[in-house]
Amino acid sequence: MKTALAKETNATVSLKTSELLLKLIKGKKIDRAKKILEDLINRKRNLNGQYHTKTAQKLLEIVKSAEANAKNKGMNVEKLFVRNARADKAEKRIFAKSRFPHRGRIGKSANIEIVVEER
Repeated sequence: MKTALAKETNATVSLKTSELLLKLIKGKKIDRAKKILEDLINRKRNLNGQYHTKTAQKLLEIVKSAEANAKNKGMNVEKLFVRNARADKAEKRIFAKSRFPHRGRIGKSANIEIVVEER
């Protein structure tokens, strides 16, 4: 079975939210996964009352990249499934210190990897 991979390192999204959305699209056909993420971005669907638009937008970019990589390898785009989707902790981004309340705040970031497979 052929596979294609797309990664994003140090993506500026929450690890917790990205794990939630990746669990939602894992095992789905690539068209279905893109539709779910687009519905979250356009606020047609929600998860626990939240839309997670920023994370959904970043994941949609990665899914499209994986699809393009698969197409480049000569795989049939109609038969693609999301085989593996995972998110890991990334480097800590510390914002600059200031006089105001956000002194040295740590920014959210995650490493995201999506593998698509032709079935």
